[in-house]
Formats: sequence, C-alpha cells, structure tokens
Amino acid sequence: MIKDIKKILVDKSLVIGSKRTLKKLKVGKIKMVFLAKNTAEKIKKDILNCAKNVEVNELEITNEELGMLCKKPYKISVVSI
Repeated sequence: MIKDIKKILVDKSLVIGSKRTLKKLKVGKIKMVFLAKNTAEKIKKDILNCAKNVEVNELEITNEELGMLCKKPYKISVVSI
C-alpha cells in the first residue's frame, strides 16, 4: 500500500487530511482511504461511517511517518484517492 501512495504522489491525485477526505467522501469522490496506525479513534470512526462503499486501509506506519512519506513537514493521519 505504501508503494501505491508513492505512485499517487507523483500523479498529484492524493487528498491529504481527514477534513478534506470526509468532505469528498460525502459527495462520492473518494475511491480508497488510508489511515495511519495511530489515527485518533474519533476520526477513524467518522471516516468508517462515511465510507460505506469505499475501501479503507489501515497502514502499518504512524502519522509522523506518513507525513514524511508524503514529503510534508507535519503529521498526516488520513490520505485518500
């Protein structure tokens, strides 16, 4: 899954953040969601409630590592396509 995220970063089609992901989930514009392993339970619950027909994957990396993977200077708990 980490390879998928790296490939998507090149395409610039990655949605970063829980708020943006939730907004796009509500209008049906998300195909897949990736959660860091230490994502807050409230955020995880909100995303799972909205993602009825969308695949949600929990990664084996922390939000700090996901931020570094996305080449951002901050922690990222949720990314989506």
